Amino acid sequence: MLSVRQLGKTVDDAGGPLTILQDISFEIARGSTTAIVGASGSGKSTLLSLLAGLDVPSTGSVLVDGEDLFARDEDARAELRARKMGFVFQNFQLMANLTALENVMLPLELQQRKDARQQALAMLERVGLAARQGHYPRLMSGGEQQRVALARAFVVRPDLLLADEPTGSLDHATGARVMALMLELNRDLGTTLVLVTHDRELAGLCDRRLALEGGRLQE
Repeated sequence: MLSVRQLGKTVDDAGGPLTILQDISFEIARGSTTAIVGASGSGKSTLLSLLAGLDVPSTGSVLVDGEDLFARDEDARAELRARKMGFVFQNFQLMANLTALENVMLPLELQQRKDARQQALAMLERVGLAARQGHYPRLMSGGEQQRVALARAFVVRPDLLLADEPTGSLDHATGARVMALMLELNRDLGTTLVLVTHDRELAGLCDRRLALEGGRLQE
């Protein structure tokens, strides 16, 4: 599902060139779960941004289902993300002025799906929040907001789900429940999951763990 070849990222700062990632190569099988772990500053979030095509590498390539992300311009990468990818973030990234139902409907409406409401309701029920469909994010706990975010990500049935510290804003018990739900949805829907986490216990629930240290892969 995902092929990363000799990926590197270097930026210029006041002291000269700064290498964030160097010679990163790996393959991720369709339907698998992979955790990217490492200390703060190891390059985890930069790598995830490159896998999503939200940032451009200095060297190397990323192929998503055989399609080369960086052989495309920015608009074409956005189109590929819309077709292939879903995202879950540490800070939920819900629209504050939309209800839980409207947040989950949003990606379906962007696809002009006529069954957006029906599919969104079904997914909210799946994550245990059908009774909260009319609530705004400010009226929900962190765990509830992240379950809405999971529903929004999975409702389009993405081939690839990228998650950046999905439990980072939650207490350990709530984070564990959210992680279990994410893995359950991933398994049932056949999505390929790649997540960044600092929590090695949660990372251990994935099929595979990739460790970054100083911008290099230590698998």
